[in-house]
Amino acid sequence: MKETPLSNCERRFLLRAIQEKKRLDGRHTYDYRRLRISFGADFGCCVVELGKTRVLGQVSCELVSPKLNRPTEGILYFNLELSQMAAPAFEPGRQSDLLVKLNRLLERCLRNSKCIDTESLCVVAGEKVWQIRVDLHLLNHDGNIIDAASIAAIVALCHFRRPDVSVQGDEVTLYTPEERDPVPLSIHHMPICVSFAFFQQGTYLLVDPSEREERVMGGLLVIAMNKHREICTIQSSGGIMLLKDQVLRCSKIAGVKVAEITELIQKALENDRKVRKEGGKFGFAESIANERITAFKMEQAPVDTSAVEEKAEDIIAEAEPPPQVVSNPVLWTPGTAQIGEGIENSWGAPEDSEDDDEDGAGSGEAVVLDDVKMDTAGDMADAPIVLSDSEEEEKIILEPDKNPKKTRTQTVSAKQEKAPSKTPVRKRKKKRAAN
Repeated sequence: MKETPLSNCERRFLLRAIQEKKRLDGRHTYDYRRLRISFGADFGCCVVELGKTRVLGQVSCELVSPKLNRPTEGILYFNLELSQMAAPAFEPGRQSDLLVKLNRLLERCLRNSKCIDTESLCVVAGEKVWQIRVDLHLLNHDGNIIDAASIAAIVALCHFRRPDVSVQGDEVTLYTPEERDPVPLSIHHMPICVSFAFFQQGTYLLVDPSEREERVMGGLLVIAMNKHREICTIQSSGGIMLLKDQVLRCSKIAGVKVAEITELIQKALENDRKVRKEGGKFGFAESIANERITAFKMEQAPVDTSAVEEKAEDIIAEAEPPPQVVSNPVLWTPGTAQIGEGIENSWGAPEDSEDDDEDGAGSGEAVVLDDVKMDTAGDMADAPIVLSDSEEEEKIILEPDKNPKKTRTQTVSAKQEKAPSKTPVRKRKKKRAAN
């Protein structure tokens, strides 16, 4: 497991905030993060969220042969997996020291504390017993994995139901859930781990450390306890020396926190049992849909869609006309050019066009608009194409031939202006002098 180390500035900032009894998420010294428990559609499946740390718990069972030294006891097996989905620092397919330590701590907390009656898991002594397997998957890592994993494991075991069996001689009959109701496990108590982080050789103490607080802590103390204030296991890591008063103080705090968490677990189990009994909707999809997923939720339309046509006619009859109505529409004709609103002609003066009309421009002669010349008598497709390579201001246009289907164009440069031309040529300067 390779974590990105914190910078010196971040480390000093976190330690100084802890000295001032302040935390990044706004909690006090002995406060837990928000705990949320949700159940799946099948028995024995749950998700525990401790802040942003999420753990998925799944319990399964199987009929196996018992151990030779304990022929009348069932088998409990715990497996915690740390995937790269939870944090990039976790390496897939390899058991790190952290994973081995967490699995051993879970076994001591749940199996060695005798929280489950293993003798009730025996079907036939020496031949068939139930093997209960608890698989825990870390979905997101934000610190304090062991607390979230212990809560998920005990909640999944309390929620699990094994199939019912009957024994007649040497024959063992296994019933499906449709034939007989599944049987819950016999659980004596619920041990829960509470973690305490120490800083600066045990001077400062925090409950439920986050991921960044775990990086700068000097040591960790984990106490597993049930609501009867019975210590199931205790483990210290980090190499710090703790005094007896510090351990007693942590045990008192752990007793209060375990009682609160146990009450929350019992309420969650009771609510799930009540919903399943009443035939309501349950499972992860139902628990998440009310908060996040809204695309699949059909709601009644707030607008009444009945008698739409009648209401539309009333609305149109009562509606007022728009404030700005164009009374006289503007007809765009060939030979005019307009840019902007209210401008009749921005390329040539209106006086020029009036003079052209008086001179007989509408009888097939070309209308000149500065540098643009068009024939208004024929169609726009029959207008002559103006091509000029001359750098002088004067431009010469060649009139089309008598055949309207063929259009011939010619470019006259400045050097060729003296050559005689068979077609009539009109220049702008001569036209303005005549006017």
